[in-house]
Amino acid sequence: MTISQKTIPDFVSVLAGKAPVPGGGGASALVGAVGTALGNMVGSLTVGKKKYADVEPEIIKLQENCGRLQAELINLIDKDAEDFEPLSKAYGLPADTDAQKAEKAKVMEKCLRDACATPFEIMKKCAEAIKLCEQFALKGSKLAVSDAGVGVIFCKAALMGASLNVYINTKTMTDRAYADKVNKETNALLAEYEALADKVFSGVKAQLIK
Repeated sequence: MTISQKTIPDFVSVLAGKAPVPGGGGASALVGAVGTALGNMVGSLTVGKKKYADVEPEIIKLQENCGRLQAELINLIDKDAEDFEPLSKAYGLPADTDAQKAEKAKVMEKCLRDACATPFEIMKKCAEAIKLCEQFALKGSKLAVSDAGVGVIFCKAALMGASLNVYINTKTMTDRAYADKVNKETNALLAEYEALADKVFSGVKAQLIK
């Protein structure tokens, strides 16, 4: 059984324990999938309603994209665990001789790149999901607009959580040019989509407290 196939209580129990995976990356992917699903829920409550017939084709397309993202984020729970395992083993490689030190450094560098690739991918998926939640909040059923707001803030949390799993790996890289490049791309995603998520959340909140 893969991590993503565990029951919710089992996943949370393993997450709370000493096992190295799942960790922050896998948890972020799960939270992103839940946030995306909440956006999708707004679509489900919109399609078929006469009041929203003019936007139904757009809503259906949004739902298709949500379904794809949900599946991809669930898969990234397991991918994050798969990528971390070689890194955890690399930390234990011997480094008694110069040759061993050089080999360990080489293996570590590759593993660090792999280990930050998946959380960065999680970030990109969450960024896409934030844009979808924005559309659901604008065009979906007003009776379910709160779900779009919850969805977008979940996706923001997942975006931010995944970023820390990028940074913790780039921090240790010896190839600083590559690390700086990844950090710059990560910073850009955060700057754009944290702001967008906050804007969507504020818009939803404003509708609910009038």
